[in-house]
Amino acid sequence: MDNTAIDFKRKINIPWLFRMAWRDSRRNRSRLFLFISAIVFGIAALVAIYSFKYNVQNDVNDQAATLIGADLAISGNKPVDDKLKHMLDSLGDERSQERSFASMLYFPRTNGTRLVQIRALQGGFPYYGTLETTPEVAGLTFKKGRMALVDKTLMLQFDAKVGDSVKVGNLNFQIAGILNKAPGQSGVMAGIAPVVYIPMQYLEQTGLVKIGSRVNYSFYYKFNSSVNVDKLSKKIDPILDRAGMRFETIETKKDNTGRAFGDLSRFLSLVGFVALLLGCVGVASAIHIYVKEKIASIAIMRCLGVKSSEAFLIYLIQIVGIGIIGSVTGAIFGTAVQHLLPIVFKDFLPFTISVQISWMAIGQGILLGVIISILFALLPLISVRKISPLNTLRISVDESVNRRDPLRWLVYLLILIFIIAFTYLQLDSVIGSILFTLGILIAFMILTATAWLLMRITKAIVKGSWSYLWRQGFANLYRPNNQTIILIVSIGLSTMFICTLYFVQTLLVQQVNLSSSGNQSNMILFDIQSNQEKGVVQLTKQQGLPVLQRVPIVTMRIEQINGKTAADLTKDTTIKIQHGVFAWEYRVTFRDSLTSSEKLLDGKWIGKADPSKEIPVSVEENLSKRGNLKIGDKIVFNVQGVQMPAYVASIRKVNWGKVQTNFQVVFPKGILEGAPQFHVLMTHVPSNKVSAAFQQVVVRAYPNVSIIDLGLILSVVDELLSKISYVIRFMSAFSIITGIVVLIASVRISKYQRIQESVLLRTLGASRKQIFTITALEYWFLGSLSALTGILIAFAGTYFLAKYSFEIPYSVNMLPALVLFLIVSLLTVVIGLLNSRGVLNKPPLEILRTNA
Repeated sequence: MDNTAIDFKRKINIPWLFRMAWRDSRRNRSRLFLFISAIVFGIAALVAIYSFKYNVQNDVNDQAATLIGADLAISGNKPVDDKLKHMLDSLGDERSQERSFASMLYFPRTNGTRLVQIRALQGGFPYYGTLETTPEVAGLTFKKGRMALVDKTLMLQFDAKVGDSVKVGNLNFQIAGILNKAPGQSGVMAGIAPVVYIPMQYLEQTGLVKIGSRVNYSFYYKFNSSVNVDKLSKKIDPILDRAGMRFETIETKKDNTGRAFGDLSRFLSLVGFVALLLGCVGVASAIHIYVKEKIASIAIMRCLGVKSSEAFLIYLIQIVGIGIIGSVTGAIFGTAVQHLLPIVFKDFLPFTISVQISWMAIGQGILLGVIISILFALLPLISVRKISPLNTLRISVDESVNRRDPLRWLVYLLILIFIIAFTYLQLDSVIGSILFTLGILIAFMILTATAWLLMRITKAIVKGSWSYLWRQGFANLYRPNNQTIILIVSIGLSTMFICTLYFVQTLLVQQVNLSSSGNQSNMILFDIQSNQEKGVVQLTKQQGLPVLQRVPIVTMRIEQINGKTAADLTKDTTIKIQHGVFAWEYRVTFRDSLTSSEKLLDGKWIGKADPSKEIPVSVEENLSKRGNLKIGDKIVFNVQGVQMPAYVASIRKVNWGKVQTNFQVVFPKGILEGAPQFHVLMTHVPSNKVSAAFQQVVVRAYPNVSIIDLGLILSVVDELLSKISYVIRFMSAFSIITGIVVLIASVRISKYQRIQESVLLRTLGASRKQIFTITALEYWFLGSLSALTGILIAFAGTYFLAKYSFEIPYSVNMLPALVLFLIVSLLTVVIGLLNSRGVLNKPPLEILRTNA
C-alpha cells in the first residue's frame, strides 16, 4: 500500500518524457511527418492569405490618396442648383469637375463601335497619382484640344493607334494617348466598362446630355492649407445628403477599400480553413491507427511502471513536436505562395500590392497549426489512458469504453468551440460563424453517413459464390481498420468543392446564353428621344431586324412617403425609410401587364388608370423594403418639377438576372404618356457581323443612342466568371492538394497495417498478381465511392443554389463530372498500388524481418 501511494504521488519527470518521446519516435518519424503533412497546405493557405491581408492593409494606407486622386471628392447623379454650386465652388484651393456617363464610341477607320464610359474632365485632376498613359505626357496634353484618352483594351480590340480619331456623339476627337490605368480602376472594371476621357469644354457639343441621360456629376478638391478634410466633410454632409450627393475623403477611401478587401480576405481565410479542417480529419484518422499499433508498446511500458498519464504525455509530446514542424513548414511555404496572390488578384485590385514577409501572419499560422493539430490528435490520444498492462495479453482497445469516455466529448466540444471562435474572428458575426460551423458539420455528417451506409450495403451484398478476388476486394471496405470513412470524407469533400464551383459557373453562363438564343431580345437601344423613336424603328426594320419591344421611360424622384420627406429623416431617426430612397433618380415605365420576369407578391395589378383619380403604382419588393412601403401607402413623385401623388397598389418580385428592361416602379397606362420621356427599343440580331453593321448605322444616324449588345455582355460575363472562378480554383487547390495528401497518408497507413495480411496471403500461396488485383479492386472501390459521393452532393447543392438562390433553371453537363470521377478514382488506385509495391516485390520473410 505504501509503495502504491508513493507511486501515485511520484512526480512526473518531464525530461524523461521528452527522452522517451524522442526514442519511441525514431522508428516512426517518417510516418509521423506523413501524418502531420496533411495540415501543411492548410497552414500554407492561411499564412499566404494573412500575409496578403496585412500587405493590402499597408498598401491601402500608403496608396489611398492615389485611389481617390484628391483630398475630397463629391458626387451625385443630378445637376446641382445655384445654392449648392456656390457652396461647392467655395471649397478647396484647387478644383476639378468630371461628368461621366455611358455612351457609344465610334472608330471611323475600322468602323468599330462599343459602349463605353465617357468621362469629361476639367481641371488638374488627379492631384495624387497620374492618368497612366502612353505616351506619358498624353494625360496632361489631351485637355488642351479636342483630344481623347482611350482605354488600352479598346485600342487593342479595334486596332486603333495614337493619332486616329474616335467619334463621341456629334464630335470627332483625336486619340492623344492610350489610357493604361485611371485612379481607382481595376482590370475587371476596365473590361466591363472601358473608359474614354475627353475635355469637358467639348461635352455640350457632343449632344449626349439630353432628357433621360444618366450622368454622374463629380467634383474633386485639393487643399493646400492645413484643413481637416474629414471634419469639413462631416460638416457639409447634411447639405450633401439633402441634395442626394455623397462625399469621399482619403480616410473614408482607406476604410471602404480596406473593408472591401477585408471581406475578400475573410472569405479566402475560410477557404483555407476548410483545407486545414480537411487535413485535420486525416491527422485524427492517422493518429488513431498509429495509437492502435502502439498498444503493445504502451502496455509493456505500463507493466514497467509507467503511469497512464505519462504514456499519454509521451505521445502528446510527439504530436506537438511534429505539429510545430508541420506548422513551420506550412508557414514557410505560405510565405512563398503569397508572392503568387498579387498575380492571381491583379485584375481585381485598383492598386499595386507589395510583397513583404509578415511575421504576424507567420506567428498566427504556426500557433493555429499547433492548436488545431493538438485538438484533433487528442481524440485518438485520450484512448492511451485506457490501455492497461493486461493489453500485453489482450491486444485490443475497448471501443465501447472509449465511446463512453467523457473526455472524448470534452474534446469534441473544444473542437466545436475552436471552429466557431475562428470563424467569428473572420466574419465578425455570431450567426454567420454558427451557420458556417453548421455547414461544415452537415457536410462531414453527410459524407460520414454515406460512407457508413455504403459499408453496410457492401457487407450485405457480398456473397460466398463470388470470385475470391472480388470478395476480398469488397471485404476490405468494411473489415477492421478499413479506410472507407476517412477517404470518402476527405476526397469526397474536395471533389464536392471543385465540382460545385464548376456547376455554378456553368449555370450562370448558360443563363446568359439562353437570354441570347432563339428569337429573344439580344440587343437593347436606349436613350432614344421621343422625336427619334419613329426613325430608329424604321432604321431597325430597314436592316431586316424585328422590333420586339418598345419601352417608354420617364425619370422622376420620390418626394414624399406617407407625408415624410428626406428632411424628416434627418430630424427623426426612428423613421424606417432609407435615405437613398429619396436621393435616387428612378427610371419608370407605364404598361398594362406584367412581364415574364415579374411576379405579383401582394396587392392587385392595375394596368389602366383614370387621370382624375388617385394613381395606382406597382413597386418592386426591394424598394418596398427600403422605403418601408405597404399596400395603400401614399407616395408623391416629382416628375421633372411636377408633383404627382400616387398610392401603392401592388408589390412585385423582379428577376433582375433576366436580361431585359426591369423597373422598380411601374405606372399604369393613361397617366405618363404626356410626360417628358425617352425610349428603349429591343431587337434580335442573328450574328456578330449583323450586330456590328447595325450598330454602325445607328451610331452614324443617332450618335446619342446607346446600344447594349448581349453578345458582348455574354463575353464580358464569361470572362469575369472565368477570372472569379480562377481565383476560387486557386484557393480550392489547397483543399484538393490537402485531400490528395490525406489520401496518400491514409493509403500509406494501410501499407503498415496490411503488411501482415499480405504476407499471410503470400505465405498461403497467393501470387503477386492476385494481391495486386485485390489491392486495385479495393482502392478502385474506395476512390470511385469517394468521388461519386462528392459529385452527388455537388449535384444536390447546385440544384438548391439554382432553385432558391439564383432562381434559374437547373441544367448541368454530366461529362465534366464523369471526367472528374475517373480522375479521382484512378488517382486513388495509382497511389494505393505504388504504396503496395514493397509488399508485392519482396519475399514474405524479408518483409517480416524488416517490420519486426
